This record gives sequence, C-alpha cells and structure tokens, in this order.
Amino acid sequence: MPYAESPDTIFAYVKYAHGLYNGIVILLFVCQGWLGFKIRRGRIDGNPPKVMYVRRHRKFGPALAVLGIFGFLGGVGAVSLGEGRIFEHPLHFLTGLTICALIITTVVVSRGIRGRETGIRTVHYVLGMIILSLYCIQAYLGIQMIF
Repeated sequence: MPYAESPDTIFAYVKYAHGLYNGIVILLFVCQGWLGFKIRRGRIDGNPPKVMYVRRHRKFGPALAVLGIFGFLGGVGAVSLGEGRIFEHPLHFLTGLTICALIITTVVVSRGIRGRETGIRTVHYVLGMIILSLYCIQAYLGIQMIF
C-alpha cells in the first residue's frame, strides 16, 4: 500500500503547481503583448498590420484572459485549502485580483475596437501594459513567498 502524503506536502505541491502554471501564463501574456505591440507599431507607422498577427492576437486574447483568471482562482483555491485564509498574503492576493479586474476590463474594451479609431486602441494598449507590469510584480511577490 503506498504511503499517504501529508496535507502540508500536498499543499507544497499545489503551491509550486500554481507558480508554474502562472509562470507559463505570464510568458504567454508577454508573447501576446509583443504581438499586439507589433500590430500597434505597424498602425502608427502607417503600414497595414499583417493579417496573420491580427488574427493570432484576436484568437488567443480571450483564451489568455480565461487562463489568467483561472490562475488567480487556482491561487485562491490553493491558499484556501492549505492555509485556510485567502488574505494570508494580502499584497499577492490584491495584485492578482487587480490583474483579473484589468483582464476583464481589457476584454470588454477590446470588444469595442472598430475600424481605424485610435482612442479605444490606446486604452487597450495602456491596460495591457499595466497588466504586464502587475504580472511582473505578482511574480516577484510569489517568488518571495517561496523563499
């Protein structure tokens, strides 16, 4: 009969799985942001954006939004199961919650992008940059909790 893992050991695995998952999500968000930046730079330079880049950006954006929100919910679930209180790490929690709110806002804003208007595209760009910046802070906070 295999030996049973203690709850603390299982929680340690869940924490590392949460960190690994969100590390991958962060990398995917950086790739998505780079793709969006290439599209934006082309538009600003007066060149039509490459259709391939636009399609990829539109296709993966909503999927990445869902992955980002699942990462937050996974962290909340991991802390709830392991430590019992979601405010065990308040700064990490609030940063994750802010990222989720901004992701949802970005998706809503992106639905309003039409034609060549630049105002709403700028809002989308700024929200994306804030999300990427907060993800860097979030990763730092998460790594600090491990060590």
